[in-house]
This record gives sequence, C-alpha cells and structure tokens, in this order.
Amino acid sequence: MLKKYFGDKAFYSMVLAIVLPIIIQNGFSNFVNLLDNVMVGRLGTEEISGVSIINQLIFVYNLCIFGIMSGAGIFTAQFVGSSNTEGVRNTFRFKVISGLLLNAAVIAVLLLYGRELAGLYLQGGSDGGDLALTMDYALSYLKIMLAGLPFFMLVQAYSSTLRESGETVVPMKAGVAAVLVNLLFNWILIFGKLGFPALGVRGAAFATVISRLVEFAIVAVWTHTHTQRMQFAKGLYSTLRVPSSLSARIIRKGMPLFVNELFWATGMAILTQCYSMRGLNTVAGYNIGATMNNLCTVVVYANGAAIGIIIGRLLGACKFEEAYDTDRRMIVFSALLSFALSFLIYGVSGLFPRLYNTTPRAREIAAAIIVIQAFFLPAGAVRNACYYTLRSGGKTITTFFFDSGFVWLVNVPLAFILSRFTGLSAPYMFLCIQCGDLLKAAVGIILVRRKNWIRNFAEA
Repeated sequence: MLKKYFGDKAFYSMVLAIVLPIIIQNGFSNFVNLLDNVMVGRLGTEEISGVSIINQLIFVYNLCIFGIMSGAGIFTAQFVGSSNTEGVRNTFRFKVISGLLLNAAVIAVLLLYGRELAGLYLQGGSDGGDLALTMDYALSYLKIMLAGLPFFMLVQAYSSTLRESGETVVPMKAGVAAVLVNLLFNWILIFGKLGFPALGVRGAAFATVISRLVEFAIVAVWTHTHTQRMQFAKGLYSTLRVPSSLSARIIRKGMPLFVNELFWATGMAILTQCYSMRGLNTVAGYNIGATMNNLCTVVVYANGAAIGIIIGRLLGACKFEEAYDTDRRMIVFSALLSFALSFLIYGVSGLFPRLYNTTPRAREIAAAIIVIQAFFLPAGAVRNACYYTLRSGGKTITTFFFDSGFVWLVNVPLAFILSRFTGLSAPYMFLCIQCGDLLKAAVGIILVRRKNWIRNFAEA
C-alpha cells in the first residue's frame, strides 16, 4: 500500500528537483505581489479597490496566455521526451505568434472598453468609499499596465519551453530578479523615495512593467547564449513558419485548453463581480483574501505544473505504466502538502488583513474568506493535480468540461442568484461556491483512474 501511494527517496528527489524551482520562482513572485498589494493597500480602500479591479481584468488575459502556452506545451513536453528538437522549436514559434495575436486583441479591447469593464465592479454601492475616485485610480493603473502585457507573454513563452526542456532554474532566477526589481521600484515610485515623485497606483504599475522587461531579458539572453543545452534556440527566428499539420494538431488539442482558461478566467471575473455587489468593502476584502490565497497555493500549482512536465515526458517516451504509478504518487504528495499548508493559512487569517489601511469591515470579510480558502485547499489540490494529469495526456476536451464547464454551469449561476436574490453576505456566498471543489475533486479522481489519458499523441 505504501509503495502504491508513496515514492522512494529517488522519486521525491526527482519531483522536488522540478517542483522547488517553480515554487521558489512563483512563491517569490507572489510574495512580492503580496508586498506590492500591501503597499498599495497602505494608500487606502479606493486605491486597493481600483488596482484589484484592473488586476481582475488582466487576470483573464494572463490565463489566456497560460492556455496558449499549455496547449503548445503538452506537445513540447512529449517532443522533449522523444528527442524531437525541431518539434520543440516549432511549438515555441506557435506560442509566440499566438501570443502576439492575443496581445493585439486584448490591448484594443481594454483601451476601448476599459472604463465600462471596470464599472461592472462598482455597482454594489460605495459602502462609505468614493466610487468615482476608485474608477480614476483603476484607469490610471490600467493605461500603464498595458505596456507590460507583451513582455509577460514572451516571458511565458521562454520560461514554459525551458521548463518543458528540463531547465527550471533559469526561469526561477529570472523570476526572483524580476520581483526584486518590482519590489524596489514599488518602494521608490509608490511612495516617492530617492528623489522620485510619489506616484501611488501609477508607481505600482510602472514597477510591474519594468520587472516584466527585466525578466524577459534574462530568460531570452540565457536561452540564446546556451544553445548547446537548449538546442531548440538554434535558428529559432530564422523563420516564423510552423508546419500547418503541427499547427492544426496544436489547435485541435490546444484550443480547448485556451478556451478553458478563457472561460475559467472570465468565470472567476464574473464571480468577483457578484461578490462586488455587496459593496466597496467587499471588493477590498476579497482582494486581500485572494492575495493571501495566491501566496499560499503556489505549492499546489507548482506540483500541478510538475505533473504536466514529468507525466508528459513519460508518455512521450511511451512509459505508460510508469506514468500512471508516478501520477498517483504525485497526486497524494500534492494533497498532503496542501493539507499542511491549510493550517498555515488558517493561522494567519486574523493577522494578515491588519496590514492593510482599510476599514474594519473589509478586514473582517478578508479574514472570513481566508479561513474558507484554508478549509477547501486540499480538495483544490486534488482537483488541480487531476486537471494537469488529464491535460498531459491530451484529454483537453475532458479538462474543459471538468474545469471551466463546472464554473459556468454551477458556480456562475449560483453566484448570480445569491448576489441578486438573497441577502447573504460575501463570505457566505464564497462558502457556498467553494463547496464545488469537493465534487470536482471526486470527479477528477474517477477520470484519472479510467486511464484513457495514458497515450503518446505528439508523434501521431
């Protein structure tokens, strides 16, 4: 029984070699995002609410980029497993071309309709705050953040390909350098240090854009100066042409992942809008809770990303039984890590909101949301691990219905009804919606045990 669900020392060494750099990179990034959030939160409720509204919109873009990278990335991992360097090179080109097209569309939409989209989150009443001032902060933050979107896309294209090729340390170092830059410029530009003017939320946006540029420069320069290790970088930009047959296969397999991320992100944005119907304090409180959750769940998502990489390689090498055994142990590993982490989250639930210069009601809402997140974290970890398992085997249609399909069929209608037709407070609404993770975790385990995701599709 122990051998079935738990690996040996070599197994955990292999897993941690991939997981730890991702945890360090994303954990460091999320920690600095937390400090960024706290710095803005020291300015006031309107400032943090305006920034959180725009970050919710940009969150949709970010996940669409992840969807593009993931769709091509499941091919990259299997091409690496089968030592197909030209295949890796073509999947990278596909990532960049698709990302550029998405950037053009998103920037156009946000420039034209940014005010209308932000206004959707300011319909629940001022709750003692200033809605017009919140909108001004949101729009000034948005205009600057748009400049960083192309760099974010390029970072994801390089970093994801490096990880899928077995190089996890360089993206980690680039991420750490970027967040240190972000932290420094946040301090300088938000509060006006070292002779610079105090720019407030605009300073936070400038700091983020600068950090994205630094991160891109590091991963790109390293990749193109280490072509002996990263052979796909040789002649990478000699052409941007991707074989039509491969493009069609990536689109066929990857489009459901892109659509899934789009639908899931927009679903989350709608859920947040439903919570915002309870007023400006809820917007601020929910943002505080989400910031804490993002920091503490980095371990869960790093383990999911490792599942995609490790299982993808094993499937690409046609080691099917080993892939299934490894996956089962990694799901158990993820669940145990998240269970331990949930105690940490619960322990700081009452302390963390005090870092923000906001109202007592906003802090109360934030603390309640953090407690609920801690309780449901293990179920979310299992759901996330099952999602990456199914995705690694190319079961993208299944993952679509499993992930975003559930959000739109269950969570969004429930949140809409609760926010418009009941008097439930935001924490109780959040509790009702989080219950869905228990069902999704159970369904995920059933789908993984069916084993129809175990296959090599990249060389088909």
